[in-house]
Amino acid sequence: MEEKDNAQVEIQEDITICMDCAGKVVENMNGEYECGACGLIQGQAIDMGKDYRTFADGSGANNERHGMKKTYLLHDGGLSTDIGRGNKDYSGQTIKGDFRKRLYRLRMHHQRSRVQKSSERNMVQALYELQRLASHMGLSESIREQAAFIYKKAAEKKLVQGRSIEGVVAASIHAACRDNGIHRTLDEIGRHSRIGRKEIGRTYRKVKQELGLKIKPAQPSGFVSSFCSKLKVPQVIEREAFDLLSKPQIKQVAAGRSPTGIAAAVVYLACMMYPENYRTQRDVAQAAGVTEVTIRNRYNEICDVLGLDRRVLGKQ
Repeated sequence: MEEKDNAQVEIQEDITICMDCAGKVVENMNGEYECGACGLIQGQAIDMGKDYRTFADGSGANNERHGMKKTYLLHDGGLSTDIGRGNKDYSGQTIKGDFRKRLYRLRMHHQRSRVQKSSERNMVQALYELQRLASHMGLSESIREQAAFIYKKAAEKKLVQGRSIEGVVAASIHAACRDNGIHRTLDEIGRHSRIGRKEIGRTYRKVKQELGLKIKPAQPSGFVSSFCSKLKVPQVIEREAFDLLSKPQIKQVAAGRSPTGIAAAVVYLACMMYPENYRTQRDVAQAAGVTEVTIRNRYNEICDVLGLDRRVLGKQ
C-alpha cells in the first residue's frame, strides 16, 4: 500500500493549470489529467515511478525483476542469459554425479552458442583487449563504454578489415578520451598496447574521419598537470606554466603545433624561472614523450615572443 501511495505522490507532481480556464488540473480515475472546473482533458497521466516492488520478506530489493542494464562492453549487450558457474542447487546442496557432468556440458555448449558468427568472435576478442588496455590506463567505466561503442561502429563500417584489432581498440580508446577531455598521449596508450604510436595515430585519424567524430583539438593546458606530476615539481611550477599558456603570444606560437610539445616547453620554461626546481630538457622530454629537439625549438620560440633573455634564465 505504501508503494502505491508513493507512486501516486510522484504522479501528482505533474499537476498543472488548465490551459483553457486556468482552473486546477487533477488526475481522474481513468488516469487522465482533467480540469476540475471545465472538464477539459489535458493529457494522459504517466507513472514515472519504479516498476518493481520491495516485499516484506526482502525480495525485490536487488531488482530481481530485471537484470543488468545494456552495455557495449559485452558483445551481445548483456541481454542474453548465462548459466552460472556454481555447482550448488537452489537449496544450497552441492550438485554431484552425472547431473554435475551434464550441467558442465550444458554450460559449455551454451557459452559456445553465444558466439557463432565471425563478427561476434571479433567483438569478444576486441572487448577483452579493450578491458585489458583500459585497466592498465585506469580509465573509468563511462570511457570504456564509449570506446566500446566507437569500436562497434568502426566494425560495422568494416574499418577493422586490413587492420589489427589492437590498433582499432587503441584508437577507439584514444577517441573516447579526447572526446571527454581526458588527455592521454599516444605514447602512453602505445606503452600499454602491443601497437606502436604511429599505427595508433593513423588508425585514430581514419576512424575519426569515417565515423564523422566531432572531437575538438587537444589543448596544451590539458597536459601540464600530468607532466608536472611526473616531474614531481611543486605547485608553483604548475601555476606558472598555466599563467604562461594564458598569454596571447604563446597562443600564437601554439597554433598548428603539437600541444604536447608546447606544454613540455612551457613546463621547462617554468622550471627555468625557478632554478631551485630546475629540470633538464631530457627529464622533461621523458615525462612528456617528446624529443629534446622539440622542447628546445618550442622553448626558443616562446622566449623570443615573450622577450625573455635565455642567458639569464636558470641563473637567478
